[in-house]
Amino acid sequence: MRHRLAGKELSRDTQHRRALRRNMAASLFQHGAIRTTETKAKELRRFVEKLITIARKGTLHARRRVLAELNDRAMADAEGELLDKTVVQKLFGEIAPRYANRPGGYTRIIRLSERRIGDAGTQVLLQLVEEAPAGGEKSSGTSRRRRRATKRHEAAAGAAQAEKAPAETPTEQAEEKGEEKA
Repeated sequence: MRHRLAGKELSRDTQHRRALRRNMAASLFQHGAIRTTETKAKELRRFVEKLITIARKGTLHARRRVLAELNDRAMADAEGELLDKTVVQKLFGEIAPRYANRPGGYTRIIRLSERRIGDAGTQVLLQLVEEAPAGGEKSSGTSRRRRRATKRHEAAAGAAQAEKAPAETPTEQAEEKGEEKA
């Protein structure tokens, strides 16, 4: 019975599931985005977000906890040359500081239109969310709803002025007639 057990089995035993999760997380941290099935991406997102939250603390204990959960491996560039940096160093040095002020939601899942060859599984792109610039600027564009509301308010104000203007004109005309008589 699987009562109160969180997560999916992914048709793998425990060691295989753990190895899959560790390898996919390391690839995500190394490349910033990975292409996988929807179920694997949803499971991986839980794991990755916890690791980033731990890494945000930046303490020695946090580094040891991440090392215990994630296999640390040397990263390679496009030509296959090994770099001096490891996955955990990149996580603590680049990724965690980027999300220092963000309270979760470090990843994004985007569904892809093409299906996987063989079993037609749903493909997704799991990627790390890029943090907005430090300025915290809002977009200059206004929303459609806001534009419509502004347009309605301007129309209502114009109608109110139009009602007011004819009411003033008879008095002004009477004053002008009074000036003409004098």
